[in-house]
Amino acid sequence: MNPSTLFGRLLDDGADALTVRASDGDVWSMPMGRWLAPATEVDERVLDRAVGPVLDVGCGPGRHVHALSRRGVVALGIELSPTAVRHARNGGAEVVEGSIFEVAPDPGCWSTALLLDGNIGIGGQPRQLLRRVAELLGDDGCILVELDPEPGDRAPEDDAPIRVRIESDGSTSAWFPWARVTAGAIDAPAEAAGLRVTERWSDGGRHFCTLSRA
Repeated sequence: MNPSTLFGRLLDDGADALTVRASDGDVWSMPMGRWLAPATEVDERVLDRAVGPVLDVGCGPGRHVHALSRRGVVALGIELSPTAVRHARNGGAEVVEGSIFEVAPDPGCWSTALLLDGNIGIGGQPRQLLRRVAELLGDDGCILVELDPEPGDRAPEDDAPIRVRIESDGSTSAWFPWARVTAGAIDAPAEAAGLRVTERWSDGGRHFCTLSRA
């Protein structure tokens, strides 16, 4: 099954979590219930650092775009899943449907980009992803990144992304490339993209950093 199809089904079902399995057997859970709910206090504190206009890469059902809009901050989401786009738009978010590697809305105009909820993993190549997002930022723009909570400091290599699939109640998606980047591993892909870590913090058991131009 196409990963986007199964992800969309879980969104419509209001699933609380989805299970991700890597080809090496590692398994972890992603908090879909949090994505479908309004922004949490932790989310809001991350968004305190966002200066508009804001581009939310992999916005899912749109809670960050919704939260920013309530603040009066101009924000746009990019999302590959048509179902997630529908959820986001139903909540009033402005969203472009497509892949960040194919869609380039208003390059150079964005003051902040968001790679939250593990979206640093999109495409399995964090260096390539960060380069792409950096191309869309203004000269003084920054990227707010949520990092993987697992321990370790090995940066994933662009030529060796992990392969993962979504599993739920007997249904499985096709394998697709992904990456997990921890706080100790973000510096190398950031540097390769011409960025540097200017802030790191943890909040509510979640881990984040700000990337700015080097």
